[in-house]
Amino acid sequence: MRAEQFANKTIFYRRTELPSPPERRLYAPPRSICPLCAHADSPQLNKYLKLDQKGSIMAEYVWIDSTGETRSKSRALAATLASWLRHAANCMPCLRISLSTGSTEPVIAMPFFSDEFFHYNTLKEVEGGYKPEDLPVWNFDGSSTNQAPGDNSDVYLRPCAVYPDPFRGTPNIIVLAECWNPDGTPNKFNFRHECAKVMETYAEHEPWFGLEQEYTLLDLDDRPYGWPAGGFPAPQGPYYCGVGASKVVMRDIVEAHYKACLYAGVKISGTNAEVMPAQWEFQVGPVEGIAMGDQLWISRFFLSRVAEEFAVKVSFHPKPVKGAWNGAGMHSNFSTKEMRVEGGMAHIEAALKKLEPHHEECIKEYGEDNEQRLTGSYETGSIDQFTWGVANRGCSIRIPRETAAQGFGYFEDRRPASNADPYRVTKILMTSIFGKL
Repeated sequence: MRAEQFANKTIFYRRTELPSPPERRLYAPPRSICPLCAHADSPQLNKYLKLDQKGSIMAEYVWIDSTGETRSKSRALAATLASWLRHAANCMPCLRISLSTGSTEPVIAMPFFSDEFFHYNTLKEVEGGYKPEDLPVWNFDGSSTNQAPGDNSDVYLRPCAVYPDPFRGTPNIIVLAECWNPDGTPNKFNFRHECAKVMETYAEHEPWFGLEQEYTLLDLDDRPYGWPAGGFPAPQGPYYCGVGASKVVMRDIVEAHYKACLYAGVKISGTNAEVMPAQWEFQVGPVEGIAMGDQLWISRFFLSRVAEEFAVKVSFHPKPVKGAWNGAGMHSNFSTKEMRVEGGMAHIEAALKKLEPHHEECIKEYGEDNEQRLTGSYETGSIDQFTWGVANRGCSIRIPRETAAQGFGYFEDRRPASNADPYRVTKILMTSIFGKL
């Protein structure tokens, strides 16, 4: 038995001693629920989740802090007239109600915001009907996140994107927000603001991005999940896109995250086990413009929230394990409308020639500790050189073989680290090719 102090109470629980697995065997211990965590499947929690919200909507505001991590807090909002009007204009049940009363306008009545109405999915679209401009600006204590001094600590949250909440369900929402200072200037850790201006300026080129987010699952002792105690799993080889208990761990987290993104409208396009055991990847895109950064950040938030319920940590460090193990990147696929049509290869090659002189500048924007990953080995190029090639994963830039064969398509920038800010990555790709503002 083991005891821990939590909220002035002593919690007793039994910790099953696991047999030491043979060295070099990937080992996933039996799943257990941390007594300090509220697990989503717990009956204690579920009975409260079923309670009527009395017409209120829970809005989880999410922002990026000074360390490149997501933080969030929640507030209750009344269902707004604006979101209801957008819903009612396209909702047949509401239209039938209007016709039955002889009215040419949607019937607006608070009973239609009851949980019973939501339960039958006739008002589910309200969660998708919210727009950032419908939602209030909020604030938080920036001195506790290293985003403001203690004597002027308010940092304001301006909503910029809204998603259905995959954790609380209908009709609740997730609100991605930018951080702003009290004087009306963007916070120094707000990289979205400048990125949005660049995307708007060059919108005529219709830039598409597809980001491949690699990450590593860790146990509570910061060791890759499932790695044998005091040892290492067998060398890399069987784990990439592997199937089976000896090759992958915690697929439940991956599947849950996949469904959460799809539910929220994130354009997640796939997922797979990666080369190092306990390392996974998901892809988001193609997404145009500023929405790429928004969706990648919110998908990171979803991943951390899902893993939290399994008492598992998510690491975005580009080299979580030193030695003969692959690092983690955020490969960035990019194209413009000129690159995606016949003759596009000429535009791709022109873009690469413009990227080359900005190599050092790009590296500064491509994440922390990236020098540990970009060594020229383990499917990376050297951090000191800009190179490109067809189907070559040892280069800075990879041109897919299909793109080279058909003469148009996209290219993949393999330099960004897994902890890179997608706003900074997508912005510098645009400014390196089209020019700074």
